[in-house]
Order: sequence, then C-alpha cells, then structure tokens
Amino acid sequence: MIPSPVRRALLSGIVFANAKAKRLAIRLTKWTGKSREYVHPKHLLADSDDRYWYLAHVGATDRLLDVGCGNGMHTIKAARRCAMAFGVDRSAESLAVGWRTARAAGLANVRLVRGDVEEALPFRSGSFDTVLCGDLLEHVWKRDHVLGEIRRLLTPGGHLLLAVPNRGTSWKRRLERNGLFSYSDPDHKIEYTLPELEEELGRNGFRILRLHPTVYDTPLIGLIDLTGGLSLRVYARLSRMRRRLAERHPEENAGFYAVCAIR
Repeated sequence: MIPSPVRRALLSGIVFANAKAKRLAIRLTKWTGKSREYVHPKHLLADSDDRYWYLAHVGATDRLLDVGCGNGMHTIKAARRCAMAFGVDRSAESLAVGWRTARAAGLANVRLVRGDVEEALPFRSGSFDTVLCGDLLEHVWKRDHVLGEIRRLLTPGGHLLLAVPNRGTSWKRRLERNGLFSYSDPDHKIEYTLPELEEELGRNGFRILRLHPTVYDTPLIGLIDLTGGLSLRVYARLSRMRRRLAERHPEENAGFYAVCAIR
C-alpha cells in the first residue's frame, strides 16, 4: 500500500497537471489553426444532440437567454436553432470574443449583453421561452438570486436547461478521502449531489423533468483535453467513449444536465 503522504502527493500532482493541460489545450486550438480564438476543444466539435444536449430542447420560435454565457459559444450554437439568442456575462473580454465569432458566422439573431448575473438582469419578466445556464451556478455565491431571476425571466411554460458538476464521482471521492480539494475547478463554490441539486431547484420554484448523460469523470481529463488541442477527430472519439461510459454508470457522470420546468 502506498503511504498516505505519497498518495496525496501523487493525487495532487495529477490535479495540478490536469489544470495545466486544460490551459495548454485551449491555447493549442488557436496555435494549431483550429480556432481564431482561444477556446476549449469541446466547443469545436460538430453540433449534435449528443454533444450539445440542450439543442434538442431549443425550438425554432424560441427566444433564448444564455446566463453567464462567457465567450458565447453555446449562445451561438443555440442561435442556429432558435429565433433570437441573447447572452449575458460580466466579462467584456469574453463577450468581445462572442461578438467576433457571431459576426464571422453571419448570425444576425445573436445579442450579447454585459451584466452581472448576481444582480438584477436587464430584461423584462417573461421575456424568454428558454434559459440556458451551463457551468455557472457553481461559480457564484448568490445562487438563489440567480435562479430567482431565471424564473422571473421565463414564460410560464418555459424551460431552464441547466448544467452543474457532480461531486459524487469515484475520482472526486478519492481526492476528498485523501484530504484534497475535490472540486473540478478551484473557482467552484459548490458542487452537487443529485438530492442537493433537487433541493436547491425546488426551493426556487423548479423541478427536474429529465436528466441527460454527460461524460464519465476520469483523472485522465488533462490528457484528453490535450488530445483535443492536437486532434479534434481523436478528441471526438474519446468524448463518445466517455459518454457511453456515463450512460452505463450514471453515478460517474462528471455533471448533471437537467431540463427543468417551473413548478
């Protein structure tokens, strides 16, 4: 058996290497000519309902809001399916990337707005049929406020398409058992078990209608990201394999993709 201090050191080394590999993979997408901007390889995969689960829930006549849209990659993908796609984020630098990408794609139905998601959002109540909130809640403290604003902005029959991380996978529990920070990003304020997610949504007026598989959580994520920076074809194959594993082992899903309705 490996002594505990050595085991912690090895695990810490893997976490550190994964973080560095992710940042390098983002740079490689531009350096190797895959993208005009620095983006994660996952944003460069072809649109499909498997890879971009939320697209199946975006209607042709929808007005959609992407809350915490970052560089607008998901806003732009959704815009190809809906009438109007709005994105809101507090980073002017990220929004500028989104504007350039939307213009290059010739999309006239994209609007990107600067705003703080932990404050009142600059839209009228009931303005949107669909709200996309991916990889945001875990980064903010005022989650009840964010969910309350989303509920205010949705039409009565609207849907929230939510993506948040799962903290109950084997890899994360191994890190936690060894006294290490187990969240998938050092900026995360929270990661969820399914009961915790259902409770938080419930007290803010939402219920989960359906969960989609994400990808299998693995300590090899850094190597997989680097592969994406070098070869999108191989990265797509690895992503499909991780998705199949996640379908077979739902407890090992890296996150929760949830279609939510107002209660």
